[in-house]
Parts: sequence; C-alpha cells; structure tokens
Amino acid sequence: MIYLDNSATSFPKPREVREKMNECLKRYCANPGRSGHKMSLKISEEVYACREKLSDMFNVGGAERVIFTANTTGALNLAIKGTLRRGGHVIFTSMEHNSVVRPIYKLGETKGVDYSIANANIYGYVAPKSVEVLIRPDTQLIVAIHASNVCGTVNPIAEIGVIAKKHNIPFLVDAAQSGGILPIDMEKDNISMLALAGHKALYGPMGTGALCIGKGVNIDTLTEGGTGSNSQDPRQPEELPDKYESGTVNAVGICGLSKGIDFINRVGMETIYNHDMMLTRVMLEDLSVIKGVKIHGYVTCADRLGVVSVTIDGLDCVEAASILDEKYGIAVRAGYHCSYMAHATLDTRHTGTVRLSVGAFNSIKDIKTAVAAINEMSK
Repeated sequence: MIYLDNSATSFPKPREVREKMNECLKRYCANPGRSGHKMSLKISEEVYACREKLSDMFNVGGAERVIFTANTTGALNLAIKGTLRRGGHVIFTSMEHNSVVRPIYKLGETKGVDYSIANANIYGYVAPKSVEVLIRPDTQLIVAIHASNVCGTVNPIAEIGVIAKKHNIPFLVDAAQSGGILPIDMEKDNISMLALAGHKALYGPMGTGALCIGKGVNIDTLTEGGTGSNSQDPRQPEELPDKYESGTVNAVGICGLSKGIDFINRVGMETIYNHDMMLTRVMLEDLSVIKGVKIHGYVTCADRLGVVSVTIDGLDCVEAASILDEKYGIAVRAGYHCSYMAHATLDTRHTGTVRLSVGAFNSIKDIKTAVAAINEMSK
C-alpha cells in the first residue's frame, strides 16, 4: 500500500513511537497525577516531559500551559467556547475546518454570537487586510487556519497576529496541519491559543492533541471534574493544566506523542519539510501536465505544504479514490475533507476533491506511481 493520506493521520509512525507506547503498556501504565506509587509517578513524569517538549517547540511560555486534548477538534472547541461570550463577535476565514465553523455556528444559535468571514482567494490564501477590515468594537476572537487541509495553502499567521495584537483581540490558530512541519513561535507570532494535532505532522498516535494557551490568556472551562488536585474543593481548580484537564488523560498516547516530537527533533523539522516539499514539487509538476486533471490551490511550492487536491474530468472524486485504492493500492482521501466552506472558496463545492498528502516516510517512487495511476485513470 502506498499511503498518501498523511493530512488525515500520518503513517507509518516512527519506530520509537510504537516502542514507547508498548513499553508504557507493559511497564507503567498507571494513572498519572492520581496516586503516589512509583508507576503513577513515572507516567506523570512522562506526561510532563511531553508538555515541556511541546512548550519548547512552539514557545508556549511554560509546560503547564500545554493542555492535552483528544484531538485538534477538542482543542478548538475549548478555545472557541471558552473565549466567546454571549452576544460577542468572532472573525474566521473561509478556509476553516468544520472544527472551527460548527462550534461558532452553535454559539450563534445558543448565545447570539455574531461572526464575520474573511474570504480567501481562489488559491486558499487569506490576506491579512481582509481580516483587519472586519474587526468591530465587540470582536472577541480572531481564528485562522495556518495551513489548509484541503489544498495545503499556508496563511500568514504572523501578520494576522500583529493585527490581533494591535487591536487587543485574542488570536487562535488552527495548526492541525502545520504543527511539527512549520516553525511556529507563539510569542513572536502573537498567538494567544494554538490548537495542535498529535497524530499528523507531530507523528504521534491518534487520540492525541493539545491546546497551547499563551501567557495572560484565561478562558472558561468546557468540562469540570476530577483533576487529582484540590479534591476537597467543589469548584474547579484555577491552576494549569488541571483547570482544563478533568478526568484521566491519554497517557499512553501522550508517551507516543513525546517520542514523535523526539523523532522530529532528531531528524530536524527543516529536513522533514524539505523532504515533503521535494515530493510535493514532483507531484505538482507531473500532475500539471496531465490532460483532464486540475490542481486546486497553488501549483507551485510557494506558500503551501504537501497537501494536493485534484479533480479528474468525468470521474467522481469518491470513485477515483476507490479505484486508486482497489486497483492501484494507493490510499488517498476523497470528498469535502470536513471543510465545505474551503471548497466553496476553491470552487469545488459541487465536486469535492481527491486529496493526496505526503509525509516523512513517502518516497519519489510513491509519488511517481500515484501520478502514473491518475494519468491512466484520466484517459
């Protein structure tokens, strides 16, 4: 199987990720932060070490400000619902994932939250000015996707962050696709909250994610319950990360995520990025000359990641993905990728796309084989 669905979940995972999770399950899979015995203390240390690694990678400002979630969706819901107050206003872009769009629409129905949408161009790029012109006196939050999960376009979060800081508005960045492959500095980029996926470019397992909360940011909780601290108090503790982490965390997954971060640090984020973009360049160049195949988004490697969406004339995208899987042994994703608003922006709202996304373990041969299959299918 040639795996080109890394935007959904990176595969395979680095060897050290698999080995660490297995070790954890065998030797010290106890409950972190709940007991005083050696196994519990060991797993607590492992979880905290992962917080430290994420804090260092993204310049969060303290390990305690890294809040573990089940995925980016959980992180975005916590940030959005914990920030927006009744009758407030939020700005988001037309390239956002449903994990941003749906919580905001829900708050519009239940709390009268109003919203404005900063429209991207046909390539999925959001100009910072298109965000700034939408700011109102009651704007409580700006949300922007860093890299599109549909077409790979990278948006200028540092410039949008400057705008947010100038107007004293919290800035939430969806880094599901970019976290681990592009350098992000929360302080330098003026990011208030950063939502991460552990199972994509951070090379951890599914069921892991994080919300990194910048200094001076205080949001409301989504859940309350047992934290292993201040158990005599019926109110949720204010200390981080306990305030936002009720219940048992996915300690085994977090141990795996920690080793995914080690893999990135060992190989080098820039090295992985350059590898991905080399493969993407080959894919774009080869796909661009096939008659009947259209690339949606940028056709060069400028301002993009290794996420390529195409449509094939006369072939339904779901059918195309099925043929790639069954006939050629190539795993891709087809449809709307949980981002219908982005498809409306890219003018693929009636078709969806076939999405091919590369990762650290793909090769030139993988790309050439996939392109040859699409070429054959297009005839």
